[in-house]
Amino acid sequence: MTISRRSLLLSAPAALGLVGLASMRPASGYEPLPMVAPGPMVPGPAPVPVPPGIGPRWAAEIPVETTQLLLVVGEHQDSDRCTGALWSRTARGWRPQGVWPAHNGLRGWTTGHREDDLRSPVGLYTLTDAGGLLPNPGTRLPYDHSDGFEIDGTGFGGEPLAGTFDHVVAIDYNRVPGTSPQDPGRPRGDEFGGGIWLHIDHGGATHGCVTLPREGIVALLCALDPTARPVVVMGDAMALALGGPAS
Repeated sequence: MTISRRSLLLSAPAALGLVGLASMRPASGYEPLPMVAPGPMVPGPAPVPVPPGIGPRWAAEIPVETTQLLLVVGEHQDSDRCTGALWSRTARGWRPQGVWPAHNGLRGWTTGHREDDLRSPVGLYTLTDAGGLLPNPGTRLPYDHSDGFEIDGTGFGGEPLAGTFDHVVAIDYNRVPGTSPQDPGRPRGDEFGGGIWLHIDHGGATHGCVTLPREGIVALLCALDPTARPVVVMGDAMALALGGPAS
């Protein structure tokens, strides 16, 4: 969130059919129950070549070494509501691992983010660093546990912001990867904004960050693995589908 620190993530398990039912002799005076044939196996979600919603323009930018991807899709260009879904790449393709409702910038999305435009930047960005006011919940990313993540005040709808930086993941937009999310460095210059994070949802729009429910942020943190070269692909649905469906 581009604001003062003080002032202010479907994996469905396969359903198992009943197997190996043993025949039993009923007690005297009771009729045996009919045997039930084992039900069919119900597989989990089938892997796909590219997570749905990512067109060839962005699919081509997914690094070959990346096996974890957070896909954030906005309802439309000017909406502050979106959905975040974690995907994992296997030898057969991408599988969904979790999905959460989310919020983004108050004015929606932009491909030309500027400081204080109240829009979230469309694009593909690496996820390398995390931190928060609370201790590391179990992430393997470098984690900066610091009082510097304390925040108060209210959001655009008057909702309290306290606790929203309990856990954050830095989105590597105009920042130096390998540093704390609090690092003020902006390699492209201040005019392009910065401080774009994934953080805990406070029930409303942001200055440019993307927010997930508390349980989603914790689950995402615990899932992210630096060796998987995780990235986020984020933007409104139309922008992410640029070029048509990926094939």
